[in-house]
Amino acid sequence: MTGRIIIDLFTTLDGVAQAPGGPEEDESGAFPFGGWQAPLPSEAVGRSVSEGMETLDALMLGRRTYDIFAGYWPQHTTGEEGWIGQLFDRVPKYVASRDAGIDLSWSGSTRIGDDLVSEIAELRSRHRDVHVIGSIDLAQTLLAEKLYDELQLWVYPVVLGQGKKVFPDGAAPANMTLLSATSGDGGTLLLRYAPAPGEVQTGTMGA
Repeated sequence: MTGRIIIDLFTTLDGVAQAPGGPEEDESGAFPFGGWQAPLPSEAVGRSVSEGMETLDALMLGRRTYDIFAGYWPQHTTGEEGWIGQLFDRVPKYVASRDAGIDLSWSGSTRIGDDLVSEIAELRSRHRDVHVIGSIDLAQTLLAEKLYDELQLWVYPVVLGQGKKVFPDGAAPANMTLLSATSGDGGTLLLRYAPAPGEVQTGTMGA
């Protein structure tokens, strides 16, 4: 098996992916817009997220996102979103952290992060679709090192002007291939990219 590493991020038009879900999700940098996604519901985004979970057989999460998920999903395994809680409970969860003492009491959780290159190679051999949900710091590392197979960006029609971005200043130059672009309700847009080979080239238009 050669599994895929899929990064799932909600982002604004100016590329901010910090704390879309709630005010206390990530307050670092005195970020004042936590929960910016909540006033912008989209059925299309909900459907595409659900479709992506149909093949998900493992999660790879950053420490902060893991703590949020571990505190929420085990208590939400019934009702309308219960199937998500059941799925997350069931699949293996890999937590990227160099802290060997982190709390991994959520069943099926394992720490990684000492050698991401070899660890991700092992995950590819073991799983079909490993999803990285949120976890912006981890996502930035995977993007910079090209340790991913697909980047899924759900872009929302809002500009924040501050916050952690998918590609911050100083991000490694890289080429990407657009796999698809799908417009949704509420002005949302789903962009799917794969890494492309080669160095970024420059030139003069019309030359």
